Amino acid sequence: MAGGASRRRRTVDRFHGRILGAGSSSGVRLVVGDWLRSPLGTFTDVMVADAAGHRVLLAPTEEVAAYVAQTYRFDEVVTCRVELGADWTVDAGPLRARFEVGGRTPVGRLLHALPAPLAGSRAVAVLADPIARRVFPGVRTVGTAGNGRREYYGALDQHAVTDLGGSWQGAPLGTLTPVTPAPGFGFSSTPELPSLTRVVTTVVRDG
Repeated sequence: MAGGASRRRRTVDRFHGRILGAGSSSGVRLVVGDWLRSPLGTFTDVMVADAAGHRVLLAPTEEVAAYVAQTYRFDEVVTCRVELGADWTVDAGPLRARFEVGGRTPVGRLLHALPAPLAGSRAVAVLADPIARRVFPGVRTVGTAGNGRREYYGALDQHAVTDLGGSWQGAPLGTLTPVTPAPGFGFSSTPELPSLTRVVTTVVRDG
């Protein structure tokens, strides 16, 4: 202790992976997180918001479910097998989905030109936040998540999502649409236009 005050210990968690966001004509909005390197290992999770706004987390383990539920907002958390195929097919509890991923977007070309360590840094996330807000309404690159956690999104690349199919709880998803309204899982939404973004997500938390 210095001056009689204790300093809180902060842990920095970095998640390297991809986030796919897509809307559907059924009103279901999907956010698929595919994490290749993280403190929780390699895993895929899915956030689902139905047409009524009910938000569900589909997580592969209790550990992942607890961490994600403490960082984002959900009405229901389901622990189940979550499988992601190389062709972007998703099999997760009550969700069956397939996505078609197209070419790199104009934003993706700009991001791809940046050195990955720079684009994924917290400093760049802070600098990029006002630009992201202006270009992509609802998108934030830095903000406060659940339980006082500070979160930073560093985007490295982006591709368009061009098609969607499948079902949620046995009902057809319908056709691909923009991600509107915003699902409300956290302080930031995925871009309105369906996309697959390669990211480094940094979470700073107590403990």
